Amino acid sequence: MKRTFSYLLLPVLAFVFGASLLTCTDDPVPLPTGSIKIRFDNVVGSKDLKLDTDTYINADGEDFTVSTLNYYISNIKLTAAAGNNFTVPQDSSYFLIREGNVDSQQITINNVPARNYTGIEFVIGIDSLRSVSDISRRKGILDKDSGPTNEEAMYWDWNPGYIFLKLEGTSDSATSSNNRFYYHIGGFGGLTEKTLNNIRVARIGFGDQRAAVSKNAATQINLKADILKVFNGPTKVSIKENTSVMFMPFSKNIADNYVSMFSLDQIINK
Repeated sequence: MKRTFSYLLLPVLAFVFGASLLTCTDDPVPLPTGSIKIRFDNVVGSKDLKLDTDTYINADGEDFTVSTLNYYISNIKLTAAAGNNFTVPQDSSYFLIREGNVDSQQITINNVPARNYTGIEFVIGIDSLRSVSDISRRKGILDKDSGPTNEEAMYWDWNPGYIFLKLEGTSDSATSSNNRFYYHIGGFGGLTEKTLNNIRVARIGFGDQRAAVSKNAATQINLKADILKVFNGPTKVSIKENTSVMFMPFSKNIADNYVSMFSLDQIINK
């Protein structure tokens, strides 16, 4: 048991400790609360992502189409000036974004303290603590046996754990017999021994824009997710050389790439 705890401690502190910040941001007089909608627009460079139809080119000059794009967003935190941050309660902070399901691409955060927010942070994937929690604490979007997680095959039973990002498609450069490529990226650090840890945190500042939350306002944050970053980040990923990447050391490079695929499009305050 002692060995297990040592491997889980750092990921838990790094990605779940933020939940404790909520008690540090309480105001002397409780603020009114409002809601924020967050929309994820999946793109490929300057083009909108369209499944199974449009062809795109990566930095290696390889053509590809996309048939599947799914990724988990969790442990959301809204940042504000002077440390007035709001951490979404963890039980309400897990979402599966699917390009094949329009409704999944917009999420709503309720009971947000009214103030002006300057940025957002979230985990791409599922944190280690929740990954090893009892199945009774992994229902809804995290239910591996029913619902979207099961339908999209976003869980490895053979190597228990969630697939954080799934990108599949076709390419003339793929070395598979059917020209398909597969990127299934997961790994939370291991339960009984140290393994791959591909948990990543995306941090997006709003620049001069502000998400102004108030009791009667409808605030929407539009984010773009550019999947070219999967191929074109710190490590250039060739489909020919990496046609299938799953639970293997190279998956770390893809996780390091896609952490930067998110950017602010616009904020709409009404």
